[in-house]
Amino acid sequence: MFIKLAAPALLLAALIGPAAAADPLPEAIAALGETVVLSVHAEGAQVYECKAAADGKLAWAFREPIATLLSEGKTVGRHYAGPNWELADGSAVVGKAIGNAPGATAADIPWLKLEVASRRGSGVLTPATTVQRINTHGGKLDGACDKAGEFKSAPYSAEYVFLKKG
Repeated sequence: MFIKLAAPALLLAALIGPAAAADPLPEAIAALGETVVLSVHAEGAQVYECKAAADGKLAWAFREPIATLLSEGKTVGRHYAGPNWELADGSAVVGKAIGNAPGATAADIPWLKLEVASRRGSGVLTPATTVQRINTHGGKLDGACDKAGEFKSAPYSAEYVFLKKG
């Protein structure tokens, strides 16, 4: 009997991962009263394009993320422009940023809270209503850009936590 109950509990603990044990999140990205559906690690890049800024000078503008979503070292999905998160089970969500907090260092992209704006397929992400991007490392691009239309990427990692209301 204990083994039957322990296995799902261990699986749930593995899916929730380190985010559940972390310090309280900044108020701007907290999702009070929501429960974790899935927590995954992402490894990838933030892609930037050299464009004319409002002042007419060339500057790097964020274009899109490209990342692999991992759980226990195994690829479980991907993250890309939209922003979209798509799992191997066919479920996917698109988010809209509604809150942010600074990363741990100046080189880290911000932590985000996104509301799920749309969903596709059926699977683990189907009930998700909120996505948090936390524990970011890297992803910011500094320096001058000299040629409009040029692309550059900055490696990053983060944890994405998918939550549902109730």
